[in-house]
Amino acid sequence: MQASDQLLDQVEELRLRDYVSVPAQVRSAIRDLQISAGRGEAAAAPANLRAAHQLVLAVQHRLMAANPNNVTPRVHPGRAPGQATVKALAGGGTWKLLALPGQAAQSREEWLGQVSATVERALDRWVYAQHHAARAAREHLGVQQQLGRARTAWQNYWELRQEAERLTGNGP
Repeated sequence: MQASDQLLDQVEELRLRDYVSVPAQVRSAIRDLQISAGRGEAAAAPANLRAAHQLVLAVQHRLMAANPNNVTPRVHPGRAPGQATVKALAGGGTWKLLALPGQAAQSREEWLGQVSATVERALDRWVYAQHHAARAAREHLGVQQQLGRARTAWQNYWELRQEAERLTGNGP
């Protein structure tokens, strides 16, 4: 976290000085930070300072979300708690990724109900996507796209379920 704070300070200082491009040393440090945070070979080198800022914030968000003492739901970068995002799929098409709601001003019981409903909705969406993938396989039409949707839907459901268990303390 300290390394990401230092990088964020550097990026913000460059932005204050009206730089547009990212110096090679900072670009390399951001890529290394992403790799060390588990991003792997998918780590991107930022094209400009705005992208560099977003990448460092995304790493910090990922690190804070992994903290077991942090009992707030993870959010998609640049989104409010509970706000879904859309993912482009390989082979074409998109899929909306659900997110757990924030607790806000509601009671814990109401929030837990919303968390449970969101996880159940994600499971229903996976069943829907799985049905269409099976139909596409039988008809030999759009198999890759439908399979990509089903896999993405499963991943979204599974991540939401694990996060809900972490937040509520109701693990298996």
